[in-house]
Amino acid sequence: MIKREELIKIGDFVKPHGIHGELSFTFIDDIFDRSDSPYIVCEMDGIFVPFFISDYRFRTDNSALMILEGIDSEEKAKSFMKKEIFYPKSFVPDDESHDVADDYYIGYAVFDKNQGEIGRIIDVDTSTPNILFVIKYKRQEILIPASDEYVCEIDDEEKTILMDIPDGLLDL
Repeated sequence: MIKREELIKIGDFVKPHGIHGELSFTFIDDIFDRSDSPYIVCEMDGIFVPFFISDYRFRTDNSALMILEGIDSEEKAKSFMKKEIFYPKSFVPDDESHDVADDYYIGYAVFDKNQGEIGRIIDVDTSTPNILFVIKYKRQEILIPASDEYVCEIDDEEKTILMDIPDGLLDL
């Protein structure tokens, strides 16, 4: 069984394209083109289901058309409308960042395990090797490392991030 924590969100299906099951989608990460997974994953009726990719072609810098095995009609393709597209983390090469597009987390609410709600991410600073969330906190901007070490849980549906922020970091 595929679990949410084994996946990264890479985009959303938009609508069917044509009558032969081709799907239009937008993406925030083109990892499906840069690595070797033969499938993407969608949540269908509460279960994460793999769908094997027959073919795809890019339309713009952030949209493409995809054909999935077994999806061969407009009617079948309609069941994918507005579905999130996930990619298995196990196929992401070690030298690739597991982070999605730089601006993906803007607007997410950040919570600390001990202090509760901290604020909302207003920017993501990628100017250094350590990616930083820029968060509006008590009428000022603070920088929190976007590190796996501090991030406990990400809820893409609720647009929240639960972190374990080290003592004193919020006081800097």
